[in-house]
Amino acid sequence: MPKRMIETELVEALRRAATRLPGDVIAALERARHHETLPLAQRQLDILLENVWVAQNEGVPLCQDTGLLLFYVDVGAESPFLGVVRSCIESAVARATSEVPLRPNTVHPLGGANPGNNLGCGMPWIRWTLVEGADVVISVLLKGGGSDAASRLVLLPTDAPAAAIERAVVEHVAACEGRTCPPVVLGLGLGGPAEGALSLATRALLRDLGTRHPDSAVAALEVELLDLVNETGVGPAGLGGATTCLDVHVEVASRHPACFPLGIAVSCWADRRARVVLHADGTLEVKES
Repeated sequence: MPKRMIETELVEALRRAATRLPGDVIAALERARHHETLPLAQRQLDILLENVWVAQNEGVPLCQDTGLLLFYVDVGAESPFLGVVRSCIESAVARATSEVPLRPNTVHPLGGANPGNNLGCGMPWIRWTLVEGADVVISVLLKGGGSDAASRLVLLPTDAPAAAIERAVVEHVAACEGRTCPPVVLGLGLGGPAEGALSLATRALLRDLGTRHPDSAVAALEVELLDLVNETGVGPAGLGGATTCLDVHVEVASRHPACFPLGIAVSCWADRRARVVLHADGTLEVKES
C-alpha cells in the first residue's frame, strides 16, 4: 500500500476528531441536558450541543483550540507496515494542519518558536504498545491546552484508602472551577511509576463514555468518583449545575510499596478522539473512537 493512502486515512481521522464529537459524548451531553434543572446550566448545555451540530454539519473544528495531537499506537508484531507508521503519522499531521485546518499549537518550550505544522521537537506525541497479530490500531486524542493545564500528579500516602483518592480528585476538580471548560471527562491513573500514572490517566480518555473497568473494585471507584465530582456543583462552564463531569475512567498498574502515584488527566467537554485500523492486507478503517 502506498504511504500516501495511509496518510490520507490518518488525515481523515484527524478531521473527524476535530469536527465530529463521538456519539457516546453527544449522548452524555444530551443526558446531562435532560437531567439539569438550573436554567443557566441548561442554556450552557444547549450552546454546547448547538456547537456540536454546527461543527459536524459545516465541517469545521469544534473548538478554535484543536489541541496537541496525541497518538496511541497498538502495533501488531507481524504487521508489514511497521517501518512506515511513524512517517505516515508525521506527514498526516502536517497535512491535516493545513487541510482541516488545525491550529498550529506546537511551540518550543524555551524560545516559543512555532514550526506552523503541529510538528517540532518530540511532536507529534506517540506512545507505542507492541501487541500480538498483524493489525495496527492508531488512536488519536486532540488534547486542548486549557484542560491539559489542569493535569496533575499526586503522590498519595502509601496506605491511602479510596477516600484519599476521592478527596484528591474532588478537591482538584473543584479548585479548577470553570477553567477546564466543564462538563469534563476525567482520566485517572493509579499506580505504576510516577510517569506511568499520568500516561495511564491520559490514555483513559480514549475510552467510550459509560464503559467501566473490568476490575469490579476499579469500576465501583469510577462510579463513586463521578457522583462525588458532580456533587461539587461546578457545573457546565463553571456556572453551577448538576453536571460537572460526564464520566470518570480509571486505569491501574501495580506500584512500588513505597510510592502511590495518582495521575489526573482532564478533557474538556469535547473529548475529541478517532481511530484508524490498518489491517495486514492493506485495508483501512477510520472510526470515531
